[in-house]
Amino acid sequence: MSSTFQISLAVAGGLVLAGVVAHSAWSARKNQPKRATPETMAETDTEKAPLVAQTGEGGEAYQRQEPSFDADTGPDSEPSLAALTRLTTPEKKPGLDALIDVIAPVMVESVVSGEAALAAMPATRRAGSKPFGVEGLSVASGEWELPSPGQRYSAFQCGVQLANRTGALNQIEYSEFVMKAQAFADAVSGEPEFPEMQDEVARARELDNFASGHDAQLSFTLRALHTAWSPGYVQQSAARIGFVAGSIPGRMVLPASQSGHAPILGLAFDTQAAMADDPEQTALREITLSLDVPQVLRAEQPFARMCEAAIALAKSMDGVIIDDNGNPIRPEAMEGIHADLEQLYDTLDERDLSAGSALGRRLFS
Repeated sequence: MSSTFQISLAVAGGLVLAGVVAHSAWSARKNQPKRATPETMAETDTEKAPLVAQTGEGGEAYQRQEPSFDADTGPDSEPSLAALTRLTTPEKKPGLDALIDVIAPVMVESVVSGEAALAAMPATRRAGSKPFGVEGLSVASGEWELPSPGQRYSAFQCGVQLANRTGALNQIEYSEFVMKAQAFADAVSGEPEFPEMQDEVARARELDNFASGHDAQLSFTLRALHTAWSPGYVQQSAARIGFVAGSIPGRMVLPASQSGHAPILGLAFDTQAAMADDPEQTALREITLSLDVPQVLRAEQPFARMCEAAIALAKSMDGVIIDDNGNPIRPEAMEGIHADLEQLYDTLDERDLSAGSALGRRLFS
């Protein structure tokens, strides 16, 4: 009898232990972040490849590059020769413009070769925090362009940007601009003519005041309602609606429809999670969608795309769209933001600084 009782206790104890182990395994599995499914990942990769080729964005499709006068591109701008052959004609580099640049004409005694002009360029193309550039008047085309080998130039102009997101051009930066422009002019046997510093600094402040009052960078945060997400799950879900991987871990972008333009939207999550030894074991509870309004063409309807992307991701990933205070963002709030943006677009258009234009992108950079 005693033996039977002991056996019964042992069996009962074993059942309890098994139940505890099973419950622990179930809880651990339940609390694991959602993972991407291998089958769908393969399909996503297949679907994503044509998208990259169609955009023709090279590095700029994956990481926003600051507009500048430099002709050089980043080391990862052309991933392969095959990709290069698929690129559309790139957007012409934005040239100097009196609307947002200080311009100093440089008269030369005789025609200067492109090689000589390039050799005379300063080592850095900035004056303080502002882009510095040089253009030559081509003998062949009669147009202003960045100096290039094999060309000849009858005049030059040096310029420095009046304002950008670091602030207005100040007197120290103007002085650095004068030194760089004078050195270039001396090297090509030219004579520069500089505008009055005080006038240009005052113009820079006015432009900076306008830009500061009309800059807009928007973001939505998506928070997991129940189960957390793995980085792979986020990437898979975002890829389904057109996002592609960025050059920075934890970043994806929605490429522009036109070559040479900044991505329409950005999507970001924890960089450390993306770089973990086993990313699929890391848990994400929030991701951020962002829109840099002045950098994206109005025709892309970027805010509408942002709302659509946020709603689609929230639905597919079991998440909620929240503001900076953690409160859910309702559709009527989105409509109000959209109305304000339309007024902003109109104002930028009136100043010839349209969102996504060459000048607009340079000013708001």
